[in-house]
Amino acid sequence: MKKLIILFLSLFTLVVSAQEQIVQSSLKGLISRNQEQIVALANAFSEEQYDWRPAEGIRSVGEAILHAAQANYYLASILGFTPPEDVDMMGMEKIKGKEHVLAAFNKSFAFILEKIDEVKPEDFGIEVDLGGNKFNKLGAMMIVLEHSGEHKGQLIAYARSIGVVPPWSN
Repeated sequence: MKKLIILFLSLFTLVVSAQEQIVQSSLKGLISRNQEQIVALANAFSEEQYDWRPAEGIRSVGEAILHAAQANYYLASILGFTPPEDVDMMGMEKIKGKEHVLAAFNKSFAFILEKIDEVKPEDFGIEVDLGGNKFNKLGAMMIVLEHSGEHKGQLIAYARSIGVVPPWSN
């Protein structure tokens, strides 16, 4: 009987521990999907198309990709995490060249995905300030998903405007 109780308690602890990470793993899966699709689309643009913009004063393809990367670091900082020392968050949109843009983009996603795992479920309700808007930490993590999805849509519109077909829609 003692062994059965120990087994039950061990399994219960394992299930509770796994469920504590269900929010993070779900968010990370959806964010990773956005990342994969943005990277696939970014690779479909030519080097020259990275400078294309729909109108004067609107972000170019490359700038839109870098803006999504910049936001990942900003949102991580809101969650309490310092961006890596080699990241110039305010100067990211100045990065040039398809290879460098994609490297910066992927690095930002690796960073935010790692940091999402470090937010403890008991801290989800802690209030954070996003430039005058109050959210909790869970809401801020959800904004990472929403923001990357918003810019995926922007890049789809850009692509369609210049004859680039999103690779997943062939």
